[in-house]
Amino acid sequence: MFKLIVSLMMASIVSLGLMIVCTIISKSTILDREKMPPFECGFDPKSSARTPFSLQFFLIAILFLIFDIEIAIILPMIITLKISNITSWMFTMIIFIMILILGLYYEWKNGMLEWTF
Repeated sequence: MFKLIVSLMMASIVSLGLMIVCTIISKSTILDREKMPPFECGFDPKSSARTPFSLQFFLIAILFLIFDIEIAIILPMIITLKISNITSWMFTMIIFIMILILGLYYEWKNGMLEWTF
């Protein structure tokens, strides 16, 4: 127990010492005007951050992510086909795919997939 406490104290002292040394020898100044403003991918940070955004684009992006994750779940299920019970595997796959198809039908029926402005 004593060795553990000594090791934690030594690690804390070394890390604190390194932080202090780095702060002392760093050449950057706190009030540097060129480094103070936020960098936003080349855009002017003084402009409005609330630009119009298409909700349809967001919904289609979410739909893409859902189907992308679906593929990541289905592919390992194909590999486990050899070592699992065929009836439980088939039941699981049918339920999983039916949930995805019902979700797609719901989005299609509500007009979420139509790209309108």
